[in-house]
Amino acid sequence: MGYPGYPPYPGYPPAPAKPPRSPADLTISIILMIVTVVVGAGAAFLGLFSLAFLDYCPPATCSVDGAVTAVMTSVAIAALIGLAGVVVTIVQLVRHKPAWPFAVGTLVLCLVVLLFGGAAYSSAVGG
Repeated sequence: MGYPGYPPYPGYPPAPAKPPRSPADLTISIILMIVTVVVGAGAAFLGLFSLAFLDYCPPATCSVDGAVTAVMTSVAIAALIGLAGVVVTIVQLVRHKPAWPFAVGTLVLCLVVLLFGGAAYSSAVGG
């Protein structure tokens, strides 16, 4: 005879159910991500045109290098913030966690950076 069999291994516990996805959270997050991308593209377009039409810049009151630095730096920082925020928002959506605060934060941070960039541009051109 032999030993009686070992009791069967109980197995792994079932995975917890994912929380339901909120349609409002999904909608708000997607809309805010789209608005963030559109604002960033618009800022890049306006920044390029503000530099393209900077023909007459009297050296006493205007710094072309300062204007270029202000526009390029603010657009680059806003793009990095926007990219990071969109990635975090998408990760939160995939995890079925609230994502709209990250989308709002991304949009607000991008707007603040672009506002400071506009102020720096205005200061550089003597406006």
